[in-house]
Amino acid sequence: MKARRINKAADFGVVAVLMGGSAAEREISLNSGGAVYSALRRQGVEALAIDVKDNPIAALAGLNVDRVFNIVHGRGGEDGVLQAVLEVLGIPYTGSGVMASALAMDKLRTKLCWRGMGLQTPEWRLLEGDDDIDACIEQLGAPLIVKPAQEGSSLGMSKAADREELVQAFRLATGYRCDVYAEQWVQGCEYTIALLDGEALPVIRLQTPNQFYDFEAKYRADTTEYHCPCGLDKGQEQALQQLAVKACAGLAVRGWARVDAFIDDNGQAQLIEVNTVPGMTDHSLVPMAAKAAGIDFDELVWRILETSFDD
Repeated sequence: MKARRINKAADFGVVAVLMGGSAAEREISLNSGGAVYSALRRQGVEALAIDVKDNPIAALAGLNVDRVFNIVHGRGGEDGVLQAVLEVLGIPYTGSGVMASALAMDKLRTKLCWRGMGLQTPEWRLLEGDDDIDACIEQLGAPLIVKPAQEGSSLGMSKAADREELVQAFRLATGYRCDVYAEQWVQGCEYTIALLDGEALPVIRLQTPNQFYDFEAKYRADTTEYHCPCGLDKGQEQALQQLAVKACAGLAVRGWARVDAFIDDNGQAQLIEVNTVPGMTDHSLVPMAAKAAGIDFDELVWRILETSFDD
C-alpha cells in the first residue's frame, strides 16, 4: 500500500523527530536527526527535536505530538523497542513495525528468514565459545567476517584470515553483548539498495581501500568511493532492486529501508542485511540514492514522513 501524498506541511501536525538514544550509534543518530529536523523546518513542518537518551517513554511524556519521525539508529530505536512504545501510545511513526524492526535488527534471524524464502545469503556459523573456533573453520573455511548479530554501523565487525585472527575477532565481537557469528567472506562487489515506499532507488556500488566497509569507511574516511550509476547493466540492476524489494517484503519491512548485498565473483547476488532506520548524514547512502533518482534531501525527508500515515 502506497503512502498518502501530503501537500501541506500543516497536515503532518506536530512531528517529533526522535534521535540519539543510548546505543553505540548515538552520535550518528544525533547527526542524522539534526539533518532531518532542519529539513522539516525548512519546509514549514512544526517539528520538535527530541533526544530519547535511554528512556523513550520519559522523552515523550507530556508532549502533544501527532506523529514521529524515528531516526534513532541501533538497539533501542531500530529493534522494535521504540516502535512498541509508540504503538502503545498510539502515535504514528516512520519506518517498520515492531516485528519487522526486531527481525531486521537481528542479522542472524534475518538470514534464517531469507534462507526459508530460498534467498541467497552467505553461509554462517553461530559462535558461542572458543570450542566453536575449529569447527567454524572446518565448516566455512577462511577468510571469514565476524559480526555481532544485533549491532549496526559495522561496529564490532572484523575480518579473520586464520584461526588466531578468528579468536581475536570473536573476542572483540562478544564485547557488544549479543549473539556473535562468523560468515563466509564474499569475494566480489558490494552494493546497497535503498527502498522508499516499496520502490527501490538507484543502486550504489561501494568501494573502499579498507578490508571492508567498516565504521571508518562509512563515516570518517575520504577514500570511500560511491558509484552511482553502479556499473551494472540495466537488467542486472533491476534484478538486484527486485531482490531487495523481495528481501524486505519477506521481513514485513515498510516505509523505507536500505538493503546491503554483494554480487560475488560467480555472479551470484548475496544478501547481507537490512537497515530499517538508515543514516541521514552527509555520508549516508539513502540520500545519495535519492539524489540519483532526482529527489533532493528535503523531498526525501518529506516522503519518508508521508509513510507514517496508515493509508
